[in-house]
Amino acid sequence: MKYESTRGSKTLQSSTGAIIRGIAEDRGLYVPVNVPKLPLSVAAMKGMTYQQIAFHVIGAFFDEYTEDELRDIVARAYDSKFEAPQVVPLVKAGKAWFLELYHGRTAAFKDMALSILPHLMTTACRKEGETDKICILTATSGDTGKAALEGFADVEGTEIVVFYPHGGVSQVQERQMVSQEGKNTHVYAIEGNFDDAQTGVKKLFADEELAARLGSLGVKLSSANSINIGRLVPQVAYYVYSYVKMVENGALKDGEAMNIVVPTGNFGNILAAYLAGEMGISIGKLICASNENKVLTDFLASGVYDTHRDFHVTNSPSMDILVSSNLERLLYLLSGRDGQLVASLMNDLETSGRYQAPAALRAKLAAFYGGYCTQYETLETIGAMWRENGYLIDTHTAVAYKVYEDYLAATGDERPAVIAATASAYKFAADVARAIGLDESKVRVLAGASGEVTGFDYVKALEKATSVRVPQGLCGLENKPVRHRNVCAAAAMKDAVLESLHAI
Repeated sequence: MKYESTRGSKTLQSSTGAIIRGIAEDRGLYVPVNVPKLPLSVAAMKGMTYQQIAFHVIGAFFDEYTEDELRDIVARAYDSKFEAPQVVPLVKAGKAWFLELYHGRTAAFKDMALSILPHLMTTACRKEGETDKICILTATSGDTGKAALEGFADVEGTEIVVFYPHGGVSQVQERQMVSQEGKNTHVYAIEGNFDDAQTGVKKLFADEELAARLGSLGVKLSSANSINIGRLVPQVAYYVYSYVKMVENGALKDGEAMNIVVPTGNFGNILAAYLAGEMGISIGKLICASNENKVLTDFLASGVYDTHRDFHVTNSPSMDILVSSNLERLLYLLSGRDGQLVASLMNDLETSGRYQAPAALRAKLAAFYGGYCTQYETLETIGAMWRENGYLIDTHTAVAYKVYEDYLAATGDERPAVIAATASAYKFAADVARAIGLDESKVRVLAGASGEVTGFDYVKALEKATSVRVPQGLCGLENKPVRHRNVCAAAAMKDAVLESLHAI
């Protein structure tokens, strides 16, 4: 299996080479030259564990890893660090099935890929004879950062630098990152939003002077964001898994289509669902759920991608994004792999903040439905789901469910639907608590708070009120010491990387 750039470079990479590099030399993203078909039928996968299905799906993309290497990688990634015995429970609630992707150490879906990426990366370096240290450079809207830090902490031959928007993540998310242990971990809050962080990281990857300085130190940059194909492919596995389990439990007959609903900002998670369909599982509609930063909703409706709009800081902060990096991969695949077109569109985005998809390309977006949910609707959805079904969801999953309800009302399409439940409710405990009727006075009593009520008091109160267990990775988080206090301007991110690597 070879990998090519979305922007037309003729240089192909092996899977291991693509994983190490993260981004192509022309600043495009790597995609497989051919999307592989499922190596086993759905019938053959019935009864398999998550690990077994992940082994077959990931192996179809990354065939340079030997069977023994990949079995070991999968076993080390999806082990007892996941609290759910089945790794990814599939739970029926309300009108849909919820694929609970948040039972890893950081209580968010990013654990599904970032538990395996460090093992893929280190094995790739060994296979490629790579002797340079790999510096993982990552921008985060809240969850990727902690999951990447957790995955790469003290991994030999790596350093990791994470940038997150100062004041743009929840209190729980921030404490997860700033309390991270590991000699090779470096965390910076930037003065700006996630798009500023993501744009800054992309510029650093394209900075030849930085590459030369790092090269002289024996360091190469790579990424743990979903721009790295090693982050994206493991996500495909859980959509294949969900289809197999839907057939197993009788919600679907083999060959029947299911709808998939994904709350998304950077478009990586829903792109993984699209790739699962390209592999061979039967998908009806891919429902792209946005919050008030609805650039994707508008694009799917009009074919125009336009970032000239107000940026909203919402109660689903991991989706507070206006530049969706992985959409580039979809444009490339739907355009018949027209790298020249994609490079032109991405140049328009970079220079003018907008682009317009050609009519032929726009017509191929019909597999997707876009909708959005306001902050008020998000809270209303959480409250209704708890009252009517006794099922506690976070703000991002609530966005997905509300958009799905809107889709049902608009289309009458009642095919079984799987919703990507992307985070534990406890990562956004303050908003979830308020949504189910716990005001500050009730929280103060339940949590035994004497001073100012904090996000951690909301965690305690929410558990007492619902009896839903707090994930182990969030227990006692408020008592962990702050180890990273760095704040920098977006323009100073290059200096921050060099400082982290002691290169100044």
